[in-house]
Amino acid sequence: DTGHFVFPWPPHHLMKDPDQNEQSKPSFTVVVAIDFGTTSSGYAYSFTKEPECIHIMRRWEGGDPGVSNQKTPTTILLTPDRKFHSFGYAARDFYHDLDPSESKHWLYLEKFKMKLHTTNLSIETDLHAANGKRVKALDIFAYALAFFKDQALKELSDQAGTEFRNEDVRWVITVPAIWKQPAKQFMREAAYKCGLVSRDNPDQLIIALEPEAASIYCRKLRLHQMIDLSSKTAMNGYSPTENVGAGMTQAKEHVRRNRQSRTFLVENVIGELWSELEEGDRYVVVDCGGGTVDLTVHQIRLPEGHLKELYKASGGPYGSIGVDYEFEKLLCQIFGPDFIDQFKIKRPAAWVDLMIAFESRKRAAAPDRSNPLNINLPFSFIDYYKKFRGHSVEHALRKSNVDFVKWSSQGMLRMNPDAMNALFKPTIDRIIQHLSELFEKPEVSKIKFLFLVGGFAESPLLQHAVQNMLQGRCRIIIPHDVGLTILKGAVLFGLDPGVIKIRRSPLTYGVGVLNRYVEGKHPPDKMLVKDGTRWCTDVFDTFISADQSVALGEAVKRSYTPAKPSQQVIVIHIYCSEREEVRFISDPGVRKCGTLRLDVGGTESPAARREIQTVMQFGDTEIRAMAIDVATSRSVKATIDFLSQ
Repeated sequence: DTGHFVFPWPPHHLMKDPDQNEQSKPSFTVVVAIDFGTTSSGYAYSFTKEPECIHIMRRWEGGDPGVSNQKTPTTILLTPDRKFHSFGYAARDFYHDLDPSESKHWLYLEKFKMKLHTTNLSIETDLHAANGKRVKALDIFAYALAFFKDQALKELSDQAGTEFRNEDVRWVITVPAIWKQPAKQFMREAAYKCGLVSRDNPDQLIIALEPEAASIYCRKLRLHQMIDLSSKTAMNGYSPTENVGAGMTQAKEHVRRNRQSRTFLVENVIGELWSELEEGDRYVVVDCGGGTVDLTVHQIRLPEGHLKELYKASGGPYGSIGVDYEFEKLLCQIFGPDFIDQFKIKRPAAWVDLMIAFESRKRAAAPDRSNPLNINLPFSFIDYYKKFRGHSVEHALRKSNVDFVKWSSQGMLRMNPDAMNALFKPTIDRIIQHLSELFEKPEVSKIKFLFLVGGFAESPLLQHAVQNMLQGRCRIIIPHDVGLTILKGAVLFGLDPGVIKIRRSPLTYGVGVLNRYVEGKHPPDKMLVKDGTRWCTDVFDTFISADQSVALGEAVKRSYTPAKPSQQVIVIHIYCSEREEVRFISDPGVRKCGTLRLDVGGTESPAARREIQTVMQFGDTEIRAMAIDVATSRSVKATIDFLSQ
């Protein structure tokens, strides 16, 4: 079937259209950013008329000991008939208070965001609730976004004293920079599904990359808003202290006292830190969250303070939930994996309790801690274990060969600090290894600052490890209220998405085309003869290469011709690879990753050969496409889909 051959016209490579970015900007009165995290989530907003004020969402009911609750846990509860019930602390507390006979019918989900990073994603991807039942991931993400939409609009309406309309909001959703296109598109699909924005107005939603958001906020830091680990001085008017942890605690107190206001002033000047930065200076942002760790390298461009990405985003699934998995492994070692699996399914609410108890002790871990950490074992754990095994928890601990973990007479697991530190080790080692590799890259030489952000950055063990690795090679800066850095930066990004002028493409993208066959250059098995002409098939036409710099609004143009005049739709497969050099779509490491669809029906053209000119943009946080019919100058509907493989 020759109907599918696409003959490329000569490429106008990366032409810039000055008028492309000048689309009429809708009039938003407020930007609301949603930080949808693996372990905790929240929103913040700013009115376009006073962009220097960032308001963090209202206080939430609930909360845990030893955990500041400016954000809410990313937990969601559905009723037995799969309707949305509650989110966050409310979901957790309600689920917890259900009778076990009843709770097994309810669907409770937590830490589900990582599924988007680790699976071969499609619209149909499933998640497992705590009771083992499956639910559609898209539904869960849509419910969560709908919850934040309602909360934010309600808060804005209360503040304004009148009903606040969704049309007045520009929404920003944050995702890890290392997420692939399908995961970003999945978030957008969830937003369409719950009515956050409509497909007819896609520009009302911006997908922001988490470390980029952090970077934008960090540029504005004043000295009293951060801690400089490298100089061992907490830069907040407190006396220098040898102990990093203490500096952090004082900083937290300082922040807590100012917490009442919930409004952060971001001075319009570039922060004092930046008065030390000169044109061309480089810095690294290490965003350590619950699920992923994301590293971005930026260079400052003065006078406007625009940012340029120097090396493609890197990182991996090395977030703080890795520590929870290690704790789970430890419990399996002591009590047996068969028991733990059963307990999680049969007493899911008690399992959640146990993990909450662990969470607050996890936050008390520090490199110089000498006294043990006690973790409360829920009564039903002790009770169920006895029924399951016929002997006591105490007996299991004595019998197990796990040193460092003892049974205390108050019914607690008593962990020696070394045992706790051991749970952090695999995750922190991966982060440090990644950082070391990044610092070896030539693009990453002469780094002036390293910003440590995200919830996991509060961990003294992680701070200590980063300090040890860097050995004073650059200054390590931790913003106060480090868990809110991304949220605040995402609001700033929504107010001015053009601040990051140059990005690096994470992958090589292109399509398969036919080229004239050249003896000696092309392999014989790729030859195809059509109407007496020899063609080479499977040639990879590169749109953009991995780690190539792309400016915002820079466009890749190609022209395509329908194979038959009557053709209604042109579907072009997009291929990608992690390698920079790709010759054929059949090369190892090249995979089909998406489709470009051009709806050409209804534009009957006088020309013998219709030329559809397609423009793709790779310089933004998402890949976009537009197309026109050259003969009629009419716009052609162009969509890029990375999800339906």
